[in-house]
Amino acid sequence: MTDPLHTDLLDLAHEAARRAGALLRDGRPADLAVAATKSSPIDVVTEMDIAAEKLITGLIAERRPDDGVLGEEGASTEGTSGVRWVIDPLDGTVNYLYGLPTWAVSIAAEQDGETVVGVVTAPMRGETFHAVRGRGAWATGAWDGERRLACRTAPPLDQALVSTGFNYVAGVRAHQADVAQRLIPLLRDIRRGGSAAVDLCDVAAGRLDGYYERGLHPWDLAAGDLIAREAGAQTGGRPGERPSGELAVAGTPGVFEPLQRLLEDFGAWHD
Repeated sequence: MTDPLHTDLLDLAHEAARRAGALLRDGRPADLAVAATKSSPIDVVTEMDIAAEKLITGLIAERRPDDGVLGEEGASTEGTSGVRWVIDPLDGTVNYLYGLPTWAVSIAAEQDGETVVGVVTAPMRGETFHAVRGRGAWATGAWDGERRLACRTAPPLDQALVSTGFNYVAGVRAHQADVAQRLIPLLRDIRRGGSAAVDLCDVAAGRLDGYYERGLHPWDLAAGDLIAREAGAQTGGRPGERPSGELAVAGTPGVFEPLQRLLEDFGAWHD
């Protein structure tokens, strides 16, 4: 049965993502500059990240003032409704800074600690992905009308296309490069797209067989993880654990477990 609350949350997430995506696409200044840095001098925030988050949180506060919010650029309120929004207003900031198209707005809604709604919109690809827990994953933009997503049939691991990302702290990046070097001979190939949310949606859409990354935050994962799972993918962290900052892994059934085991053996969760 369809939960009316989840439908309302989905509609609000779609509206917020669409409006923020349009702001980012149409409002990007030609002289866009770095407004701040986070974990290192190359982990950047632009004025547009901040503006997009203000747009999203303002809309949520107007429509659902009792909800909690957790946003990448500092928004944090507890709320009293049992619903919390987890927001990445611009996932793929470095891509956006350089004018590359792989960036997205990611908005998830949690109810009592479980993600129930996820929306990821990638404006420069003209695509929007969404999922409601138990109702499948869907997308518009690259297909005629709305299409239900399903991850790929699992290939042998040596024919799997896997994406990853790299941290902005030099020592962590060096270790991640070592792990990738050990993985490459065992896979079809590795990609580095630059947006965790888009990578997870591409697993859902059958464009990737797997994805892994160390150092993600809840806002990087929340919406895309739900979309991948609702499309039939498996997700997790280290064996037996949920995705976390220590390690996030997603893959089509048949790729997920051997990939996860290799990552564990190679110490992908280490700094």
